[in-house]
Amino acid sequence: MIEAENLCKKFERSVRRGRRSVKEEFFAVDHVSLEARPGEIVGILGPNGAGKTTLLRMLGMLMTPTEGNVRLSLADGSEIEELTQKKAAIGYLSGNTKLYPRFSIREYLKFLGELYGFDREKIRERTEEIFQVLDMEVFGDNRIEKLSTGQMQRASIARCLMADPAFYILDEPTLGLDILSADAIIHFMQEQKGQGKTVLYSTHYLEEAEFLCDRIYMLCDGKIIAEGSPAQLMEQTGTESLREAFHVLYV
Repeated sequence: MIEAENLCKKFERSVRRGRRSVKEEFFAVDHVSLEARPGEIVGILGPNGAGKTTLLRMLGMLMTPTEGNVRLSLADGSEIEELTQKKAAIGYLSGNTKLYPRFSIREYLKFLGELYGFDREKIRERTEEIFQVLDMEVFGDNRIEKLSTGQMQRASIARCLMADPAFYILDEPTLGLDILSADAIIHFMQEQKGQGKTVLYSTHYLEEAEFLCDRIYMLCDGKIIAEGSPAQLMEQTGTESLREAFHVLYV
């Protein structure tokens, strides 16, 4: 389980006051509490600038909160305490993920497996399993610099999968992808949910979120303004789709 309690992140920005430019502090994430349980896909939705990426980076241990804390608990209830172990338990994907361009995907996964201390047979088995899950057999031996956008995104998810993490945090994983590539990633998220993994992700594709998410947190100006299952959010707003509910909440 991922649990966040009163998470805040404060930044500084320049604003105009008359003829002068002055510095002021603001909260990109403002006292957010949430949870994502094992075997659950939880969506983080909101317009651009709502604070989604900042929130996910704090949940993924990539950014230190100004206030608040994040707890990670395994399916047996044991809490992960040490920061390095927390990072190892999370598969984090964002648009800024960088891969080694001159490696093939297979070579890159072998490199990661060796870093994780896997033996040769485990690396081979894990690689073949990942290729099957993400439908990568056809291009798995291509160099990363030659991959299409959709193939590159699947390679990035393969990187997350190699260590078999308990938690996935995915920042707009299907953004800009063709239907087949997006479907492969959606299938991946469903597979991980079925294995009892915790999946937390943001997206601007509301139909995708309505189909996939068990629960959703709606974020605006760094604060949660609504939460619940897609059906509950539609009931709360008197609408018949998550897209309509989004417009009621934000317009």
